[in-house]
Amino acid sequence: MSAPIKFPTPQKQGSPAQQLMELARQDMAAVDSLITDRMQSPVGIIPDLAAHLVSAGGKRLRPLLTVASAALCDYDGSDHHKLAAAVEFIHSATLLHDDVVDESDLRRGKRPANKIWGNASSILVGDFLFAGAFNLMVETGSMEALSVLSKASSVIAEGEVKQLAALRQITITEADYMDVIRAKTAALFAAATEVAPIIANRSTAERAALRDYGMKIGLAFQLVDDTLDYGGMESALGKSIGDDFREGKVTLPVIRAYQQAGPEEKEFWHRVVVEHHQIETDLESAISYLRAAGTLESTLDQARKYASDARQALSIFPKSDWRETMRDLAGYVVDRIH
Repeated sequence: MSAPIKFPTPQKQGSPAQQLMELARQDMAAVDSLITDRMQSPVGIIPDLAAHLVSAGGKRLRPLLTVASAALCDYDGSDHHKLAAAVEFIHSATLLHDDVVDESDLRRGKRPANKIWGNASSILVGDFLFAGAFNLMVETGSMEALSVLSKASSVIAEGEVKQLAALRQITITEADYMDVIRAKTAALFAAATEVAPIIANRSTAERAALRDYGMKIGLAFQLVDDTLDYGGMESALGKSIGDDFREGKVTLPVIRAYQQAGPEEKEFWHRVVVEHHQIETDLESAISYLRAAGTLESTLDQARKYASDARQALSIFPKSDWRETMRDLAGYVVDRIH
């Protein structure tokens, strides 16, 4: 058996994420233990590759939101640990698959697994993690929770295919793009928070509120990443600056900039995105265009609106340390780069 994984906590000291992690310390320790245990396999490459990804850090917001939502719902049991671990396995599996598709040189500040072990191994270990996630779900005995997470897994896959189909499509609409990120990113956040009220046997209204909270946090999270790609800190983003640009991904800041661009700027975007002919100075030029158009700030404003909606969604619950810290976390998702 491999040595226990060290799970970093990269959040700033005193941040809402760190405060929530502290509140959920015992629960997250149980989740970490489950993750470590369920990553074991006699096939050595499986625990080695999986540990490389999990121990790289990340904010682990998704499983944290599962255990926090369970606490908010006064859940008394241990199945939320299995569901939180399943959520992290689903997320990790999608990352392994994404790295193969995206061909990025950096994942959470480290070389992605496929650059070390190869594409085939990354895909197959991702499949192993998906299988592990479903085993954990089944063990809870909750068909509703299984339904929510399995549906989210399907939606995520559809979102990734939609994103791939939209690659280098400079004329993609804002509505179509929001559909992509709602599927590929926000769906898992929503499922992560919705399964807690299910196993806690809470009301339909509370289940809907927590699902909405997770969905809005997920949308805000992705829009902030879209903005960070054009000038944020690598440590905050967890990938190389300009990855989306170099891969030809058309994100919200680019969509909005292209819509208001003049002929010369449209020609630039067509060359670097559609034709995918880029020179060394093009990323700097792209950032200048986006800043001049104000679309980086407008994208952040959109993220702030989603974060505000997420805060409001929790109003159905009585005031508590859990509720207030989860509300604060919504703002942190947007402000995490500062």
